[in-house]
Amino acid sequence: QVQLVESGGGLVQPGGSLRLSCVASRITFSAYAMGWYRQAPGKQRELVAVIKSGGSTNYADSVKGRFTISRDNAKNTVYLQMNNLKPEDTAVYYCDAGRTTSSGTFVGAGSWGQGTQVTVSS
Repeated sequence: QVQLVESGGGLVQPGGSLRLSCVASRITFSAYAMGWYRQAPGKQRELVAVIKSGGSTNYADSVKGRFTISRDNAKNTVYLQMNNLKPEDTAVYYCDAGRTTSSGTFVGAGSWGQGTQVTVSS
């Protein structure tokens, strides 16, 4: 079963930046699409960014233009660069490995790690 370890969260002021990392093991990382999700208190988990095995990316409208997902297959790692952070970005962030359907929908394996907390506050 895939193992995922997220890191890089913290407390940042509005307008600040953070870079999250997710290291995957027990999978052929390069063959998988990877997604970043977030879950704020009292809300459902939300998919915010996806990167396919070939490197193409998709973003939720709420983060488009501010967040960038990337991957380093040699390190089995997916990143989420978050710029111009807003208080509404406060959440626990999780990554997942999966695939994309013919319609472009990301289907994750649901092998959740512990997540990493991002808090945006002045």
